[in-house]
Amino acid sequence: MSYDETFAGRVRRVIGKKRGAVEKKMFGGLAFMLDGRMCCGIIGRDLMVRVGPERYEEALAKPHTRPMDFTGRPLTGFVYVAPAGYASDVALRRWIKWGADFVSALPVKRGRRQPPGASRRGK
Repeated sequence: MSYDETFAGRVRRVIGKKRGAVEKKMFGGLAFMLDGRMCCGIIGRDLMVRVGPERYEEALAKPHTRPMDFTGRPLTGFVYVAPAGYASDVALRRWIKWGADFVSALPVKRGRRQPPGASRRGK
């Protein structure tokens, strides 16, 4: 599945100003990470937002949203927002802020564990 590059540019303009912002191709779309944690992404024409379990029901009550069900089972804390739900720049910034607020409240991420015998040198 591809994503709309024009829409990706809109997301980049909002999230690119945040510290630790990185983008990665995942799920057949594009994910935006903040300090190594997925904040939001684009899958097809939908915006995917990680709102967290506390805001999940609130997010689903908003127009143009539905549960993220990438594997056929809803993933609590993640929602899809249809294009009409992020059409204005104000709405897009609001959704991205919800995702950024959630991931910035998570505990500091510790370094990844290396498999036995693996070395960090040479990377």
